[in-house]
Amino acid sequence: MLPAAHRMLRGEDFTAAVRTGARSGSPRLVVHYRAGETGDTSPALVGIVVPKKQVARATHRNRIKRRVRALMSERVRHLEPGARVVVRGLAGADGATSAELGADLDRHLARARQGRRR
Repeated sequence: MLPAAHRMLRGEDFTAAVRTGARSGSPRLVVHYRAGETGDTSPALVGIVVPKKQVARATHRNRIKRRVRALMSERVRHLEPGARVVVRGLAGADGATSAELGADLDRHLARARQGRRR
């Protein structure tokens, strides 16, 4: 489970990550990454969203969120302080295995941290 100290709750944090962060995506996941400011010691924050237009059934959206949250809890300690990460689950994530989602997360986090816009 993602520690409460690392959960993104404020709308401003979601907006900042999505609008000004680097993006990397695939048919399963899109990762928006905004690096922390110099000298920022606040914990890295992670937000997970699954749009209703992508996955219509609430039970499927919640399952995707739970799986991505569990995968991100393993990775959040490797993010630098002050980073803001938003993971958007897409329709392809519904049938994917945890190994596939984990590989996608690792690849997209690495790309977004390098500053690629894809």
